[in-house]
Amino acid sequence: MTTEKEEPILITPEMLAGSAETRRDFERGMSFAPPLILLIIALNVAMFVWEIAAGALQNQETITAAGALVRERVAAGEYWRLFSSMFLHGGVDHILGNCIVLYIVGMACEHALGFAQTAAVYFASGLAGGFFSLAMGPGPSVGASGAIFGVVIAVVVILYRHQRSFYVRDKRIGFVLVAWAAYTLFTGFLSPFIDNYAHLGGMIGGGLVALGLRPRLLSALPPG
Repeated sequence: MTTEKEEPILITPEMLAGSAETRRDFERGMSFAPPLILLIIALNVAMFVWEIAAGALQNQETITAAGALVRERVAAGEYWRLFSSMFLHGGVDHILGNCIVLYIVGMACEHALGFAQTAAVYFASGLAGGFFSLAMGPGPSVGASGAIFGVVIAVVVILYRHQRSFYVRDKRIGFVLVAWAAYTLFTGFLSPFIDNYAHLGGMIGGGLVALGLRPRLLSALPPG
């Protein structure tokens, strides 16, 4: 009986999932001035200045007239409120908190997805949040937080789904974002003034959209 000597198999970098040659540094080249996110923040600030000047923050009637999301008004055909409500806020603390979170997570999202895809995530999340809000409450409701929650979850989806394609210097980023979203939802349910259903809708919308997008950072890599 004779045996043949087997030749050793040469292991190439392409055969090693997640090798250095097939990964990208997620944070590398991230801009501190993402154009879409800065534009959205500027629009929100401009609208808030207009709210103050127009006296839109006086009561429910004035904020509704300004474009807040109200179920009966949308049912009557005022569908534009699904968009206008995304750029209105109820106070200084409201817009300040939203803009800070949007800048931080939006910077990561636009870095990963680019201008157009981030816009798709943002507005799809805002619309999804608006529909959830309408389904669960009469309103009025205002704020960009539904869209922002969608951006947060989109970043989590990107980091998790493409974890073998990215180097992420701080592996806790995704966990911190999920923990922040969960904590915000929990505290939101304790306050009658927070539209948590808009948050939930935004998270679902942003997550679903992100599942269908391929980060521009991986455009040079083969689909995997």
